[in-house]
Amino acid sequence: MPMLTVVILTHNEAENLPRCLAAIPDRYPVVLVDSGSSDDTPEIAGRHGCKIYRNPWPGFAEQRNFAMNQCDISTTWILFVDADEIYPVEFYQRFDSGAVWLEEIDVLMVPSILYLRGKRLNHAPGYPIYHPRLVRRQTARFVRNHTGHGEAVIDSCRVAYGDIAYLHYFYRGEIVAWMHKHVEKAAQEVQLTPTAGALMTARGRLSVLLGRSWLRVLARFAYHYLLRAGFLDGKAGLEFALMFTWYEATIYLQAKAARRNGEDV
Repeated sequence: MPMLTVVILTHNEAENLPRCLAAIPDRYPVVLVDSGSSDDTPEIAGRHGCKIYRNPWPGFAEQRNFAMNQCDISTTWILFVDADEIYPVEFYQRFDSGAVWLEEIDVLMVPSILYLRGKRLNHAPGYPIYHPRLVRRQTARFVRNHTGHGEAVIDSCRVAYGDIAYLHYFYRGEIVAWMHKHVEKAAQEVQLTPTAGALMTARGRLSVLLGRSWLRVLARFAYHYLLRAGFLDGKAGLEFALMFTWYEATIYLQAKAARRNGEDV
């Protein structure tokens, strides 16, 4: 039996899923955990031979734990892949040849490279950006991170940092849908609270330290476009910087409204 199972969390990913599935080697079983798609996502997964499970969306950490605990996975390792992500062949080859170094870790933090409307962003996002994606099923567990919507692994995990990045096609140009989605995410980020027992990244610690000041809005643009040289990515770099400056402003305004209403922020 393969040592690795690939898990994909989905909700209305019919446009992205075929490309994602095509990039996964046939030797690995694929489990899809769907949170209520109304498009053809489950049918596409079924035609590909995926095992399909359904669970209402509880958050990233909880859905990943559901996959590990409730989806009849018996392999030692699980790779979490989002439907808009592609892992290169080299990543799987490294895994297949990595029996020795894998014995020494519970979680591999995998770097990502972002694509905006199909254009690779080489500067604006501020690399490296790491996510806990390759995990040992028996020992790794996820908890919500300091933002309230993202995930982290428990701090008892033995962690290593990979050098082969996955490709994240995070934005196709659907700006209204993207903004609606991120208004909801911004509401969860109003209060930055470290989760007890969670492993925090350097970015996470810095974010908590800075708090929710209006200066973060200006700093967000300066960071992506100037400090990280997003201008070298051309129009796509400017678009990325503006999108996430808007997101930072949305968080700030929601935090300000919460303070005005006497909420604990």
